[in-house]
Amino acid sequence: MEEKKFDANSIIGFLLLGAIMLWFMYTNKPEEQVQETQNTETVTEAQQFGAPVAGNLETSPLSDSIANLEAQKRLGDFAYSASLGSKENGTTVIENELLKITVSNKGGQITEALVKNYKTYDSLPLYIIKDANAAFNINFGTTSNRIFNTKDLVFQPELSKSGENTILSMKLKVSESKFLEYRYELKPDNYMLGFSVRSVGLSAVINSSNAINLNFDLKSYRHEKSIKYENQMTALVYEKEGGKIDDLSISGDDEEEESEVSWFGFKQHFFSTILISETPLKTAKLSSNTLFKDVAKDSVFTKAFQVAAPLALSGGELNYNFELFVGPNDYELLASYDKNIENIVDLGWGIFGWINKHAFIPLFSLLGGFISSYGLVIILMTIVVRIFMSPLVYKSYLSSARMKVLKPEMTEINEKYPGKENAMKRQQETMALQRKAGVSMMAGCIPALLQMPVFFALFRFFPAAIDLRQQGFLWADDLSSYDSIYKLPFTIPMYGDHISLFPILASVAIFFYMRMSQSQQMNMQQPAQEGMPDMQKMMKMMMYFSPIMMLVFFNSYGAGLSLYYFISNLLTITIMLVIKNFIIDEDKIHAQIQENKKRPEKKKSKFRQRMDDAMKQAQEQQAQQKKRK
Repeated sequence: MEEKKFDANSIIGFLLLGAIMLWFMYTNKPEEQVQETQNTETVTEAQQFGAPVAGNLETSPLSDSIANLEAQKRLGDFAYSASLGSKENGTTVIENELLKITVSNKGGQITEALVKNYKTYDSLPLYIIKDANAAFNINFGTTSNRIFNTKDLVFQPELSKSGENTILSMKLKVSESKFLEYRYELKPDNYMLGFSVRSVGLSAVINSSNAINLNFDLKSYRHEKSIKYENQMTALVYEKEGGKIDDLSISGDDEEEESEVSWFGFKQHFFSTILISETPLKTAKLSSNTLFKDVAKDSVFTKAFQVAAPLALSGGELNYNFELFVGPNDYELLASYDKNIENIVDLGWGIFGWINKHAFIPLFSLLGGFISSYGLVIILMTIVVRIFMSPLVYKSYLSSARMKVLKPEMTEINEKYPGKENAMKRQQETMALQRKAGVSMMAGCIPALLQMPVFFALFRFFPAAIDLRQQGFLWADDLSSYDSIYKLPFTIPMYGDHISLFPILASVAIFFYMRMSQSQQMNMQQPAQEGMPDMQKMMKMMMYFSPIMMLVFFNSYGAGLSLYYFISNLLTITIMLVIKNFIIDEDKIHAQIQENKKRPEKKKSKFRQRMDDAMKQAQEQQAQQKKRK
């Protein structure tokens, strides 16, 4: 048998092979935060610069070289931007007299937006964007099978001037001549920020077969005293399909997918963030979620908004021109930009909005131009509106007086034709009497109906008037919010945890107004007929129901709106008393009616003739049915 000998070369070979295997395993160990899906790597900011360095430890040239190699491996074409050394937490500020905008190197996005000339309800600086409540991101793929999110990458800032305008260019670079750029331009004394997104020389880098998505998210901060009221006025509003204005539900979570979106706005009660696209977004998915749930609990935010929209390449490059408005919901200010964004202010639909735009906004601005107290502006505006509407009040009251004079004769007709079988005959005789006397129930209803658009227009106007914000009057410290005179130690459902005085005064005034109106309406009401509901009882219920509803729901509404209703009802009561006691003479009205009855009846209109024929035919059918029975 051959004796085995020690082979030194074999041992050395095995050791070298083992060392090579250990080196291979070490250099190819799985990296943290690298997620592969279908051979496509998603690159985040943590991977852009390699592993974070703890404390203030200095890095050696070797570690820097390793970090650069790691960045080269993960970022591919965008490794050059990572090598330029811009700090992740670095920021650049651009500002004018109205805005202070802070843009972060990370993501090249706005991280702070301060509206300078306004304060929060608790006298703090008013930030629309702060502490990561907003995120702007573009998600895209590259030809090297990587997916990038711009919000995770570090841009290179370049600040410059163009005349009086401040320009900030944020570039994510492939090289000095190839980059993705966010360009911000701020003009003096302006809330509108020029904003463009473009790529230069990236047609060979961006993978056109992958979707390129813009995402803009924002959680709206609470800025007003009544968070419940503010939440009711907070919504995502947008313009689509060549001028159609729409919004998501304010009462709960909502989501829509729309086409041809030219602008969308994250609207809060008195402030908005609006992104306007020069080229309408072909499609956009918009969503809104309510963060404020419980009035008894304090909340920092009201709603969370999200917008996602695909971006199209032009010649292999991105090229989008936007404008970004960050500022107050001042209707005239927004209208001055000629972008249709003034429609973000809810002034009511149809005729209500038209009245506000063409009557009440100019009137309010005119009065506010020479009166410093907005409480007095509301009172004076209410007086003007009531004087303007007084002819309608007069017409309504005059019709009521005529019906009152005619009521005894209508009672005689009811007594002459009693019972259900004579209902048609009673109605026919009553209408003939009114026509002959020159009296019509519609003459009293039409003036009341004509006042309704004004009523609803002002209901929308005062909550939208930013000029009332933080303006005090008497005991109210803010006419745009509730005027609490006592804080309750508990919360009453629907009412709240405080007592507001102006809604109480408005409720008392509306009670007496409805009491006067009830007697007026009863004069116009025909005598009670068999089988008909008791209108008097219904009107009594309304007399108590309306003030109670106002007392409950207006407790958390703006004091300016309650002040208007209080003054308006007082003035209406005064006008009605003046008309009743000093203008209308019932004896003269009675004499006029008697004269009218003596005149030959005018030829019936075709409509009146058809009505009379239909009533006559119905009466004959009734008579035939009675004979058969």
